[in-house]
Amino acid sequence: MNNEIRRGRPRAYDPGEALERATEAFWRQGYAGTSLDSLSAATRMNRPSLYGAFGDKHALYAAALERYIADGRSQMEAALDRAMPLREALMRVYDGALAMYFPTKGAARGCFLIGTAVTESMTDADVRERLGRGLREFDRLFEQRLRLAQTQGELAASADPAALAGVASAILHSLAMRSRAGDSRAALRALAEAGVAMICAAAPATRSATSNRRKPRRGAGG
Repeated sequence: MNNEIRRGRPRAYDPGEALERATEAFWRQGYAGTSLDSLSAATRMNRPSLYGAFGDKHALYAAALERYIADGRSQMEAALDRAMPLREALMRVYDGALAMYFPTKGAARGCFLIGTAVTESMTDADVRERLGRGLREFDRLFEQRLRLAQTQGELAASADPAALAGVASAILHSLAMRSRAGDSRAALRALAEAGVAMICAAAPATRSATSNRRKPRRGAGG
């Protein structure tokens, strides 16, 4: 009896690492500017292996988008810590984004989703759907945190968490685009701080502020 155990063919690649390398290639060159040859070089996989693992170029890009959105959601959820003051939580989101947009090596790269999918969404319905879904997901996380801040008294009862979430997302988008346009990290952090101050200005008036207001004089007939 032959006791030899037939071993399966070992994988020549790590799917997660290959997808990360492909994402970096798309991030640097954009979807249209990234050739199959450059993807093959980035992932260290030949074309047949690349097709077998991920499908065509579009499928690989779609997988990269989904992974980026999922990672962004996880990072935002962690940054928007419910135990932290709203101002600090929002700045954690923006500081995390700036760390990603300005890598330690190489030029500023901005946001992968904004930097690559916005252009492709004009002619690709699938990319447009993924882009919109990702942006709405980030809006939802901001709004959820702002509603919590409102219930805890950090925002006035009259504040509109949905509208403020749109402002918070707009700040994030601005950081993404302006980092690619050449604005410095310091300037963009200052922009984020100003935006957070504006959002948090929707806080209720303090008791001391209201108590110091002069009461209106009663008229003669009052």
